[in-house]
Amino acid sequence: MKYILVTGGVISGIGKGIIASSVGTILKSCGLHVTAIKIDPYINIDAGTFSPYEHGEVFVLDDGGEVDLDLGNYERFLDIRLTKDNNLTTGKIYQSVITKERRGDYLGKTVQVVPHITDAIQEWVMHQAKVSVDDDGVEPQVCVIELGGTVGDIESMPFIEAFRQFQFKVKRENFCNIHVSLVPQPSTTGEQKTKPTQNSVRELRGLGLSPDLIVCRCSTPLDTAVKEKISMFCHVEPEQVICIHDVSSIYRVPLLLEDQGMVEYFCRRLDLPIEMRPRRMLTKWKEMSDRSDRLLEHTSIALVGKYTKFSDSYASVIKALEHSALAINHKLEVKYIDSADLEQSTQEEEPVKYHEAWQKLCSADGVLVPGGFGVRGTEGKIQAINWARKQKKPFLGVCLGMQLAVCEFARNTLGWQDANSTEFDPETKHPVVIDMPEHNPGQMGGTMRLGKRRTIFKSNSSILKKLYGDAEHVEERHRHRFEVNPELKHHFEKKGLHFVGQDTEGQRMEVIELEDHAYFVGVQYHPEFTSRPIKPSPPYFGLLLAAAGKLQSYLLKGCRLSPRDTYSDRSGNEEITQSVEHT
Repeated sequence: MKYILVTGGVISGIGKGIIASSVGTILKSCGLHVTAIKIDPYINIDAGTFSPYEHGEVFVLDDGGEVDLDLGNYERFLDIRLTKDNNLTTGKIYQSVITKERRGDYLGKTVQVVPHITDAIQEWVMHQAKVSVDDDGVEPQVCVIELGGTVGDIESMPFIEAFRQFQFKVKRENFCNIHVSLVPQPSTTGEQKTKPTQNSVRELRGLGLSPDLIVCRCSTPLDTAVKEKISMFCHVEPEQVICIHDVSSIYRVPLLLEDQGMVEYFCRRLDLPIEMRPRRMLTKWKEMSDRSDRLLEHTSIALVGKYTKFSDSYASVIKALEHSALAINHKLEVKYIDSADLEQSTQEEEPVKYHEAWQKLCSADGVLVPGGFGVRGTEGKIQAINWARKQKKPFLGVCLGMQLAVCEFARNTLGWQDANSTEFDPETKHPVVIDMPEHNPGQMGGTMRLGKRRTIFKSNSSILKKLYGDAEHVEERHRHRFEVNPELKHHFEKKGLHFVGQDTEGQRMEVIELEDHAYFVGVQYHPEFTSRPIKPSPPYFGLLLAAAGKLQSYLLKGCRLSPRDTYSDRSGNEEITQSVEHT
């Protein structure tokens, strides 16, 4: 087993997750089996109780793990399926050590950070690195470990110490450290500054880890003189200084790493079993990058949510939209709309903001209402859904978005004026959305309906069923506490809102579709979590097709696009698809 540790310096949010994913991608393209572990030094057990403004979205895994959004990057880049134990937090480590102490495993010993916490970290990493993440069940050969935060943070010290010991335990030829640092370029001088990187590397080396590769994040490519200066002051060869400048698409990052000889370096440094014969590597990434830069046609989607000030709050949603837009050869424009700005109260208090929000919504080609929690902004979302339904605009509601679509239909078509979710109005006379019987309101963490669940299609005429390739059932990831009230189902179906997808017992409403509408779809699950760059998620793919005016012709052609329209797995052009898959 080979271990590659990715650390970061100078600032957090520097792009360690994309670089760790890209390293895994170029190694996987060489035929190796790669897994990934994300370490978060916070004391929370998992990311499930975070506000999206803290760390961005909460990503959900097949096993129901609520984890950091970087695991979403790993899954999308490497096309793997991770588990909750691939996200390691200080909380999980301390919890496991304290449980052992209470059980008497350390009887007679003083339990300390060194060696007990550091040993637990190393054992966790070594155990999890062997768990298969591919469909073939093969044990991984390389484990990429990303250490969150910044070197020098007080909370990450036990992890740094654990890896200082770990490098000797697994031997030098099996352990490699990549340090990601910032090279700022002040606008006043335009000169690239190396001092922050020097200080960051000095601090890391003072803690016992000496970086093998220094990845410099910068706005423009590194000058040769700057590269040589970093090499001299940071105790590495010039070829061990890698430059990752700002690029048009994140799909270019693996190509940048490969162009700078990273594969050759790993072959030498870690003695990897890779044949270095000349060949085309990373074909699909190059093609995706080139195509995304060449796109001319635009499609705009209004994203109506409550966390729109921070785009990472909807990271997977944006990626799923991008994958689908790329598959139909359109450039995506996302119009972020704070749902509270669409409400009547905003019109009275801030009329300019209100009219700007409505102008954005009315000029969009499609409407997306993603998941969320809490009452703020829900009435604005219902207004947006009402507009999309009446104007016959393509609409996709995800999780809460689907529940609010049911509320909107109940109010404006069934005439139940107070119809609502019991999450927002426990006293409503028409509880169209209710909490699930097994939900435990006493404890917040990990008590939702989480992870991969099966949805069975109940109608052969369902648009979504066709988009899923006429599948009888699909398995998608869930994260919700509330559900559509199954006892009221017949009222909606009489008026044309059909529950075309249900759970295996037929009790949980999973998919809604509105008749006589080009694309009005709601899903209780989160399809964005399983979207991949060349395998777009069908509900999002349908939204983009409808927004671009291509859905009907796509369905008439048996769910195939013309070769010039796409290169994705949903393409009818097998030659293009095969060239994409040949990596």
